[in-house]
Amino acid sequence: MRLARSEIEPPDLRLFDEAESELVARALIALSQIAPGDASILSRLMSQLADINHIISQTPSLRTSDSLGGSERDEQTLVQHLTGLDGLAGDLAIPFKGTLQRCFLIAKIQFLRAFVKSTAALIPQAPQLRPLNLQLRGELAQSIYTQMAEELLLALLRKPGLGDTIKREAAQQLIAVWDDATLEIDEFCPLLESAWRARNRVTAGLGTLLGATEYFRLVGQNCAPEFLDYFARDEVSDAENQAFSEFLFGLTYEEMVHLKEAMQAAGLDNVSEDWASRILGRPMEHECEPQNIDEIDPVSLYRSYSRRQLAADFRILAGGDGPRRTAEAYLMIYLLDHQSGTGHGHGEH
Repeated sequence: MRLARSEIEPPDLRLFDEAESELVARALIALSQIAPGDASILSRLMSQLADINHIISQTPSLRTSDSLGGSERDEQTLVQHLTGLDGLAGDLAIPFKGTLQRCFLIAKIQFLRAFVKSTAALIPQAPQLRPLNLQLRGELAQSIYTQMAEELLLALLRKPGLGDTIKREAAQQLIAVWDDATLEIDEFCPLLESAWRARNRVTAGLGTLLGATEYFRLVGQNCAPEFLDYFARDEVSDAENQAFSEFLFGLTYEEMVHLKEAMQAAGLDNVSEDWASRILGRPMEHECEPQNIDEIDPVSLYRSYSRRQLAADFRILAGGDGPRRTAEAYLMIYLLDHQSGTGHGHGEH
């Protein structure tokens, strides 16, 4: 039995790209035969996803010109609005279609998480579901990476002291993402997708907290050389080095300082995850199962990114030591800078 694409989504509304549609169809067929109750729940979730997408399809493009309250609005006025975002305004300052797109992406992520949970639970009794589960994990990861990239672009728009040219590039990229609910990270920032995909398959060992082992593990997982080269260049700043260490270990700058001080006090040269967890008062994130790098957990990577982003924002407000941006933000600024054709440099802007 094979579900036609029209049975997964109406022809005029795309919920998924071709690869996702085929995967979802095959997975639903398999579940309907093994766990019809789970298949029914997932079908309902997909129907709700289609409802959100239908509302989006009825919403005018963000590039459409119109008038409200006597003011003309078009793409350029939206770019101007986005480049002047107040960091404390939150989602209230985001255009309606952007809010809908963010809602759709989160709903899609929750749908795929439910699919992964269902198929993972059934693998012991139905081993044939394992390949489907791994593929669903990959699609879930790509959707979460897209969410992270969108949040990164928004974070740049809300950062004080960032040049107008960079902010305009970030705003135009966000408009493109918000105008197409099916646009994914591989279509607008494959370099970051490569870095996140590789990091999602590496379990940080901590050890001496120098990061050499983690660096070579990223190389082994085919992390884009351009990403690694950016942080290995001769003129890399202290802040960029600190942000890259945060990325490697999934820890904030403050947590690494705390661990190093505790190591020195205890006379330790190497530390284990259990020891670090006791010192920091929280469990270490695991982006993948140590026994099987295919069983990735992109939600852990998302938590790591969010923790590092919040810490960077706090340092700006509190004036504390450490990087003012995440490693991903430093790279994104570099990419947007060169995309604009200005190429002013790598450091703090």
